[in-house]
Amino acid sequence: MKYRHIVLIVVLILIVDQALKFWIKTNMTIAEQFPVISDWFFIHFIENEGMAYGLKFGGEFGKIALTLFRLIAVVIGFFYMRKLVKEKYHNGLLVCGALILAGAAGNLIDSMFYGLIFSESTRYELAQFMPADGGYGTFLHGNVVDMLYFPLFDGTLPNWVPIWGGEHIIFFRPVFNIADAAISVGVITILLFQKRFLHKKTEAGGQPVSSTPAIDDTQKVM
Repeated sequence: MKYRHIVLIVVLILIVDQALKFWIKTNMTIAEQFPVISDWFFIHFIENEGMAYGLKFGGEFGKIALTLFRLIAVVIGFFYMRKLVKEKYHNGLLVCGALILAGAAGNLIDSMFYGLIFSESTRYELAQFMPADGGYGTFLHGNVVDMLYFPLFDGTLPNWVPIWGGEHIIFFRPVFNIADAAISVGVITILLFQKRFLHKKTEAGGQPVSSTPAIDDTQKVM
């Protein structure tokens, strides 16, 4: 895999992620939803000020710190992916790295610019793109747009279930976006296939070589 393939994956995910977010912002009000597949997949519009899946991080200062951290991570990520490509690491690792990088960049765009280019979304009014009076926030203070909601189970658990018996639960409750999904898929896949992914090929034979340094024979004796 070449570096341009990594960039292409990132760009494609960003286009889909941002296109859906733009449509949501300009066509739905906060908390509005509609079903996509039966009663277990909805488009449900919310915004969050913090991390993936609606998590928050330390108020106003935390918001700025998180956005700056994302920016630094994305810049470093592109350089690191180039290094992995040159060292001929497994294509699976490169694809997963591109997914994580695209996800981080997608949410970074929201945090950096959405406060500048959109008016505020409310329960009663649609957001306007490039409003005459300016956006709802300043640089680095945009909210992340989430919309994918999968309540796979929404009901009351039987009384015989330990701890949660008789309680009403929703699984899966978090609302997320395509950028969040890209990060999750990339990280989980690397964890599941790390033994296969964390090696590179030799220039000559193309056979996998472990990225873990080999132990010298003299060290074995000692």
